[in-house]
Amino acid sequence: MKQSKKWYDYLWVLSALYLILGFFNILFAWLGLICFFLPLGIAVIRGNKAYCNRYCGRGQLFELLGARLHLSRGRPVPRFLKQKWFRYGFLAFFMLMFCNMLFTTYLVAAGASGLREAVTLLWVFRLPWHFAASAAALVPPGVAQFAFGFYGVMLTSPVLGLVTMVLFKPRAWCVYCPMGTMTQGICKLRHRGKVG
Repeated sequence: MKQSKKWYDYLWVLSALYLILGFFNILFAWLGLICFFLPLGIAVIRGNKAYCNRYCGRGQLFELLGARLHLSRGRPVPRFLKQKWFRYGFLAFFMLMFCNMLFTTYLVAAGASGLREAVTLLWVFRLPWHFAASAAALVPPGVAQFAFGFYGVMLTSPVLGLVTMVLFKPRAWCVYCPMGTMTQGICKLRHRGKVG
């Protein structure tokens, strides 16, 4: 018997919409903070990974593209991607890039010149995002700089996720997603004293 769809089964639409809106107006990147704080909040308050398992629009999008549209090869995820050293190492790298983005935002807000607003993919490759920057002129430079940097972070994860989706199982990204690693760590800390 086919289960009826729940409202949260369509959150992939918001994930796709976020990427599209940021493509045309960089200030929409600020909405990505919801995807940053909500999983952490759920893990802290409820002590579980409900966001990852049920509400993550990005994971749903990979499932849709990979499983339903058959864009995934469906191969097993390599063992090294599941290893603790890789997941925590990737989280550390991701956090280092995030902190670098925050520092750059601080420098721009403090009046540093020579740093220009740019979206970077995989934290290295600058993308020609000038057409999305028109709204950035309406806000203080630090606000615009954060939007460019954060959109780059939020764009990098679906690109990596799409690559691993095509090569392996649809939700292969979920195995090493930095947010999933953080929420798992929070859940372990919360439940540490409850065992026994």
